[in-house]
Amino acid sequence: MQIVCKLFEQLTQTVTIKLQFMVHLKVVLDTRRKKSDGTYPITFRITNVKQVHVLPAGISINEFDWDQNRLNIKSTHPNANILNVGLSKRFYEIQKTILQIEEAGAFSFEQLKACLELKPTKPEVEATFKRFADQVVGDMLLVKRTGNALIYKTAINRLLDFANNPKLTFHDMDFTFLDRFQNKLLQDGASKNTIGNYLRSIRAIYNKAIKAKIVSRDLYPFNEISIKSEKTAKRAIEVEQINKIFKFEIKVNSQDWHAHNYFFLSFALRGMSFTDMAYLKPENLNCGYLTYRRRKTKKIYTIKIEPVANNILKHYINTNANYLLPILPTDVAEDSEEAIKRTRQWIKTTNKYLNRIASNCNIRSNITTYVTRHTWATLAKKKLGYSNEIIAECLGHEYGNKITNIYLDSFDQSLIDEVNERVIGLINN
Repeated sequence: MQIVCKLFEQLTQTVTIKLQFMVHLKVVLDTRRKKSDGTYPITFRITNVKQVHVLPAGISINEFDWDQNRLNIKSTHPNANILNVGLSKRFYEIQKTILQIEEAGAFSFEQLKACLELKPTKPEVEATFKRFADQVVGDMLLVKRTGNALIYKTAINRLLDFANNPKLTFHDMDFTFLDRFQNKLLQDGASKNTIGNYLRSIRAIYNKAIKAKIVSRDLYPFNEISIKSEKTAKRAIEVEQINKIFKFEIKVNSQDWHAHNYFFLSFALRGMSFTDMAYLKPENLNCGYLTYRRRKTKKIYTIKIEPVANNILKHYINTNANYLLPILPTDVAEDSEEAIKRTRQWIKTTNKYLNRIASNCNIRSNITTYVTRHTWATLAKKKLGYSNEIIAECLGHEYGNKITNIYLDSFDQSLIDEVNERVIGLINN
């Protein structure tokens, strides 16, 4: 494929000589005609004496994906190789037709169009779903969107396992195929939310393929596919239950002890996610406050360190040179695939020990690392009577009309600190 693209580059640079200096052929990105999605069309520019004619290539890309020197699509585009092959073949076809017309007599653009029998063009080498989807995942990994990349990869693997066809194309993915895939997931016991996550990931990949001109928008099958979700079960626990867990005596440095620490550290840090705790570093601590950027929303949080959190952190500071908590090894890069996998395994392990603690406390509720966030918000609302607006501010959520919120000042940090102190006080008498 690289040889073909190299040949295309040479052809575009030498075609003026080949056409005997009479008719000039060049492939260009037409930056004069910006499309609604921000892309520009690639065209074949034909110059005959002083007349300029344009043939559409049927491909539109972002300006930063075009190599002006080589006159082809850069490797930064998710499907550069396939699209460049299609362009080179079309370029050769037009060049050959021009030469044939010149040999037969005087050249005319009308005759060229008639000979080419212009139709909407697309790359002749059709991308398989797997090839294109793997490129999408690879691009996500490059920009450290590792979490989303792994979610996409799981959805891709489930779809390909169902299809049992490594050469599955986007044209094969019609309504019937996707409906059967959805039914198979239901038969295998997947929840509606899990199925919804798979279908949304596949739909996002399909939309990218449409923009890359891999498949026609006319074939879009998701208009007929209903992607459903269901309300998750209640995750908050009662104040009496969380008090039982908090006061439960555990052997120091045991697996149960670490799980207990992580659970209440998360609670004391306003329901911080386990992933965000795993990435905390010593530099996040400053003058009694912890400041960090949440991975999910990229929003910056500042949290006053209450005694509960401080007592837990004292056990771990200086035990890991790179991170505050001994969850990730010092040599694992942030947001890498290895870091994501290790964090997910730690969450599973922590949840296992949390449920063992809950069982010993005669608590039947399913206890996970995510319970802390729901419980914190529920206690602030039902036990302390704080408004939804204040709770949303503490958790970093938008509440109400987003446009209106732009003009509203954030709540004072001291008020947010007070809310957290009072919520923690419910279990720290």
